[in-house]
Amino acid sequence: MLAIATHGLVAGELSADVDEPALALTPPARVVDPDDDGLLTSSEIANLRLSARWVILSACNTAAGSGGNSPALSGLAASFLFAGAQSLLVSHWPVQDEAAARLTTQAVRLQRKNGVSSAEALRLSMQAMFDDKGRDDRAVSNAHPSVWAPFMLVSGE
Repeated sequence: MLAIATHGLVAGELSADVDEPALALTPPARVVDPDDDGLLTSSEIANLRLSARWVILSACNTAAGSGGNSPALSGLAASFLFAGAQSLLVSHWPVQDEAAARLTTQAVRLQRKNGVSSAEALRLSMQAMFDDKGRDDRAVSNAHPSVWAPFMLVSGE
């Protein structure tokens, strides 16, 4: 399992120079090598060799397309599948940090404890968020679909 909790960027969001989706990592204090810019782009991800059964991208917009009017799941998601991920947890729109952390950690916990599939673990975690009328932040209750609905499971199998 590989879990990455950071900011997801759609193509062109950071600058016109970054014309593909990327994950924002910690930038170096001084850029010496253009490949060490603090971004993990979809093309860099596609060149990785992964053996993860489940990659969790609890960042914003990780199900977005590779740019412009391209179809959903053609960016970061496609790159991780190409790199060898068997399944992915990705998001369709900006996510709330606290809710994303709660949803993903609960899904992992449920999968390990109950031995259920990734899809069932995600469903159960979403149901728990829906049933909880409290708030992880001050915007909306956990039951509101904007909190739990951006996430989906993608299987490359």
